[in-house]
Amino acid sequence: MKDEKNARTLTDLLQEHHVDDVLEGEVIDEIQLAQIKPNPFQPRRIFDEEKINELAQSIKEHGVFQPIILKKVRQGYIIVSGERRFRAASKVGLQTIPSIIRQYEESKVAEIALAENLQRENLTPIEEAEAYKVVMNNLKLTQAELAIKIGKSRSHVTNTLGLLNLPEQVQQMLLTNKISMGHARALSKLEDIQQIIKLANQIVEKQLSVRQIEELTKTEIKTNKIKRTVDPKYKTQEKQLSEILGQKIKIDDKKIVIYCKEEKLQETI
Repeated sequence: MKDEKNARTLTDLLQEHHVDDVLEGEVIDEIQLAQIKPNPFQPRRIFDEEKINELAQSIKEHGVFQPIILKKVRQGYIIVSGERRFRAASKVGLQTIPSIIRQYEESKVAEIALAENLQRENLTPIEEAEAYKVVMNNLKLTQAELAIKIGKSRSHVTNTLGLLNLPEQVQQMLLTNKISMGHARALSKLEDIQQIIKLANQIVEKQLSVRQIEELTKTEIKTNKIKRTVDPKYKTQEKQLSEILGQKIKIDDKKIVIYCKEEKLQETI
């Protein structure tokens, strides 16, 4: 039998949590907006202000038709579903908003936030990556398990999470479309932050293609790999052997290389 965390997909989650539906026996209460806080697991950083304003105008004219879903916490409530309605109601100066209180576990709140936002498919890449990380941490999922749950490929999950390794200023370049997702994925393979920033700036200044930046990052990774194989302790040994043998010596993890002319080789040996 599959473990539950692996067996349930995003589709299952959305069917299970039609959170905005009023269930039989549930009560709709008017809750003070001042007592309500945004969902700490909300992956969305950027809300479309134009759409919020349109919703606010509708609420001003007709009121809030659909209750928001809240979870009771120690101090007030957090939003499980309905943050756009909450923001719009705040804009028009409402003091209360119709709400349904449900006692979800924190991990469930994080799942629902991810499921709803992925269903809309308009999260920024960074928001999506942060949402993946939150759900993985809360549910103790591996990348492969998360991929199954949300119906995405393992490589998509890995590449998306890799964006969180980028420096903040490079993430902003992605969010403002100065660099593309392809550029960002290639840069995320690098470890040196300064090198990432340098290459990101080159993308903008020189209008480098994704293919070009992939080649540059491959070169950097190969160069860094070679550098890492040279243990500093070998430097002293190289110098000592060079002085003893009178020849240039190079040592790495696997071999000793002696640089000398053929006629000098027998003498050295």
